[in-house]
Amino acid sequence: MPSDVTRDEFQHLATRTDILEREVEGEKMVTRHILEQTRRNGDDLATVKTQLSQLETRLGARIDGVEKRLDDRIDGVETRLGRVESKLDGLARSLPEIVGEVVREAFREERARKR
Repeated sequence: MPSDVTRDEFQHLATRTDILEREVEGEKMVTRHILEQTRRNGDDLATVKTQLSQLETRLGARIDGVEKRLDDRIDGVETRLGRVESKLDGLARSLPEIVGEVVREAFREERARKR
């Protein structure tokens, strides 16, 4: 009868079944471990994202402050440079008159000495 199973065949089948059960249990353990690591890493990733966002916010505020101070200082430098340009323009306009006055005074002194 073909449905009769010998003891050796049954033992062999039982051994293979045990091996398969252990493999399934092992895969379940691996799956549980992966799931646990995924959850833990997900929590860690969320923490890192939150901290990064906070850092970006703080750095953004600091950068904005630095930019404001730089803009203010540049504006001050531009104002001072404008004053210097204005003084130089005034000096350039009055320089011929100053030189002429000095030369005339020198001529007067020279004539006075000759007398």
